[in-house]
Amino acid sequence: MAGMSPSERRLQKELMSLMKEPPPGVTVDAEIAEQNLLHWIIRMEGVSGTLYEGEQFELQFKFSNKYPFDSPEVTFVGNNIPVHPHVYSNGHICLSILTDDWSPALSVQSVCLSIVSMLSSCKEKKRPPDNAFYVKTCNKNPKKTKWWYHDDSV
Repeated sequence: MAGMSPSERRLQKELMSLMKEPPPGVTVDAEIAEQNLLHWIIRMEGVSGTLYEGEQFELQFKFSNKYPFDSPEVTFVGNNIPVHPHVYSNGHICLSILTDDWSPALSVQSVCLSIVSMLSSCKEKKRPPDNAFYVKTCNKNPKKTKWWYHDDSV
């Protein structure tokens, strides 16, 4: 780890931790991450007993050299973007910890657990109401979106 930036050291540590003790149903593509520490692909399985049981998803994490002080850019990629009220058909995720509520105390593992929880608590598979408009007009980088968060429990 000599010659690594603080950001790279943190990512290397998180990668090793995720490979050794991944959350249930979460695996990191170590080969991709080891080739480029700033770009990871994480595979996620839908939790049994939920609407997404048996489904497979891929998350792409892109990190800046300011990580962990700057949040990662996290999107769903691949052939199966989950149909969920907070996931747009282009893979963008409306989740406060990915932007406004990011903290350097958070990690890739905690982001994955939050996304698993978000999917697991879903009661109806549907896209966000503004999906078509958003996908046509959004920035390629979801971190540049000014998200409007609201409480789903109301």
